[in-house]
Amino acid sequence: MFGLTTPWWEIILRTAVVYVVVLVLLRAAGKRELGQMSPVDLVVILVISNAVQNAMTGGDNSLIGGIIAATTLVAMNLVFARIGHRIPLIQHLFEGEPTLLMKDGKVVEKAVRDENVDLDEIKMAAREHGIDDLAEVSAAYLERDGSISIIPKGGRRGSVARRHIRQFRQR
Repeated sequence: MFGLTTPWWEIILRTAVVYVVVLVLLRAAGKRELGQMSPVDLVVILVISNAVQNAMTGGDNSLIGGIIAATTLVAMNLVFARIGHRIPLIQHLFEGEPTLLMKDGKVVEKAVRDENVDLDEIKMAAREHGIDDLAEVSAAYLERDGSISIIPKGGRRGSVARRHIRQFRQR
């Protein structure tokens, strides 16, 4: 239960490599997919976590091995967060930038297609800001977290400057 069958340093190294690889894979999936996780996406995440478990611990099923792997994951998350706050390039690589989806009531087709955003989702976000007609939208952005921000034309502000749309979307 407490004895390691894999050296502690190997567990740390394996966990660090798996963390970076999974982070890159999730980043490649796009901010929209991560921000609006469907039940299918959740299953994929759970299966990935199960699949990489042995890759992190090297087959070590001890309590200490699990604690070392978990501690490494939390530490790496903290390190990447701190580095990202200090070095904008790193933050940009891991989190991306907001994407302009609409400008002056017109949909930016390439951005909508590239980010896999449905026009109905933009309409829903606009309605949540009290806007019935997309022609009244000055700008719409897909934020880093997958939510859609709406800026009304004419400087009109709703009661909420930014609101998240549904966190689980139907596919």
